Amino acid sequence: MFSHSLAQDLCMWDPQVRLLAPRYRILRYDARGHGGTHRPTSSFSVEDLADDVAAILASLDIPRVHFVGLSMGGMIGQALALKYPQLVDKLVLSNTLSAYGPESAPMWQERIDAASGPGGMEPLVEPTVTRWFTEPFRRTESEVIEWVRSLIRRTSVEGFTQCCRALMKLGLTDQLPAIQAPTLVIAGRQDPTTTVVGAQIIAAGIPAARLEVIENAAHISNIEQPQIFGGLLLDFLAQESIAQGNRSYER
Repeated sequence: MFSHSLAQDLCMWDPQVRLLAPRYRILRYDARGHGGTHRPTSSFSVEDLADDVAAILASLDIPRVHFVGLSMGGMIGQALALKYPQLVDKLVLSNTLSAYGPESAPMWQERIDAASGPGGMEPLVEPTVTRWFTEPFRRTESEVIEWVRSLIRRTSVEGFTQCCRALMKLGLTDQLPAIQAPTLVIAGRQDPTTTVVGAQIIAAGIPAARLEVIENAAHISNIEQPQIFGGLLLDFLAQESIAQGNRSYER
């Protein structure tokens, strides 16, 4: 089961679906206010987003999944593993954090204000793409970058802003030791948004976790380095157990 980042939708997982579909049943979904979902009219929390996942699985009569989340999706994955441990077999937390401190509030408010203005999501497109991908990738992969821009543009303002409000309240670090699922934590070496240090905190907090760092990748590492990302997934899902440790991967 794949859970996407803020301002994207289930399409961001296209590279991984192509790779894993021959071996696994794939379930991906749009988070509240994203993709084909309704625009939210009230506030909600990250735990509410985890409730959505549990409801999807119940409606499909799926008792247990390997859960893969990137950025916001990784935050949802942590909340899911804490609140519904019976639903999570293995957990992949990519380019994500376990908490935001009060110092992050101005950043979130700035993004909320930008999206709430007359231009909607448009003022956020270029700053977001700049954070999400390294400069060499932006320069050489113009078609992919334009695709990502289109996903940002079609995100509803209501969905984006309400998810921003939910994420700014994230505070799961102290609860991480309660996560018992074997966990793979993935970080991009050049990610300015969810840094390697943040990934190290998650990997140190979850008892059965391992950290992998992808070189030459920023925030959306599954798109910037799909072969490496996919290889990590296949290796992790094939393992009977996971040993703690960390490695780095280069293209």
